Amino acid sequence: MTLTAPPTAPAAALGRRPGLRGLAVLGQGPLFTAAVAVLALLVLTAVLAPVISPYDPEVLDLSANLAGTSADHLLGTDQSGRDILSRLVHGARTGLLGPLVVVAVSTVLGTLVGVAAAWRGGWIDMLLSRSMDLVFSVPGLLLAIMLVAVAGPGMTAPVIAMAVAYTPYVGRLVRGIARQEKARPYIESYVVQGWSGLTICLRHLLPNIAPTVFAQSAMNFGYALMDLAALSFLGFGVQPPTADWGAMINEGQSAIQQGAMLPALAPCVCIVLAVVAFGIVGEGLADRISKRER
Repeated sequence: MTLTAPPTAPAAALGRRPGLRGLAVLGQGPLFTAAVAVLALLVLTAVLAPVISPYDPEVLDLSANLAGTSADHLLGTDQSGRDILSRLVHGARTGLLGPLVVVAVSTVLGTLVGVAAAWRGGWIDMLLSRSMDLVFSVPGLLLAIMLVAVAGPGMTAPVIAMAVAYTPYVGRLVRGIARQEKARPYIESYVVQGWSGLTICLRHLLPNIAPTVFAQSAMNFGYALMDLAALSFLGFGVQPPTADWGAMINEGQSAIQQGAMLPALAPCVCIVLAVVAFGIVGEGLADRISKRER
């Protein structure tokens, strides 16, 4: 049988949405713009860390331990005499790289599972949905601690565990919006013309649900950053002497008792700024999507 040609009617006539091209980055107000600027600054800091860092973040100088702010050390030094600013700059790398892998893996896996469950329906939908519910019932931090107990501390085990734990969040969201999208007239028109389910999903369904998934991923990035920092704080994540914001807070606890606040306070501020910025960006994108769909 010869397949008919793809429809030439305008996308709007078939109920199709403009996808990512209709989603502007800015234009959500000054708070959203400021959050984007903060995230851009963090990314540039992580990329240019070896260039802009004033000192080696792992070099010890016990003669300058807990030195206050000065022209040589703008944020002072920690208990081992390491420059706090340099460790913050390099800590941006581990602070952003881990969540990036978590969000990338969980978004891909969650999208595949969610679309498959929504498109096929029936027992496949039930099996995939119950599997996501099972993984969702296990706290991510507990799963990470269990994996660290088997594989040992470091970045790899927590990242794998958190990627698995975050997959159901994305999968359940994608399943819901994909089922709504599947019921739209333009999807039915492609099915009637004989297009395969894979082609419809790749060329039409996925681009239309991508903005919502992207907004959720932005918020998940902040949550993953906070979870991985908590694991490093507890000693399960990045290990000393590697610079990491969560580990720096743990190391700075003893400095607080000696009257030095910056070793622990500075990484706390960085984590809060990053998490809040990702949350604002995610909420801003979600608001724009909801307004566009009204």
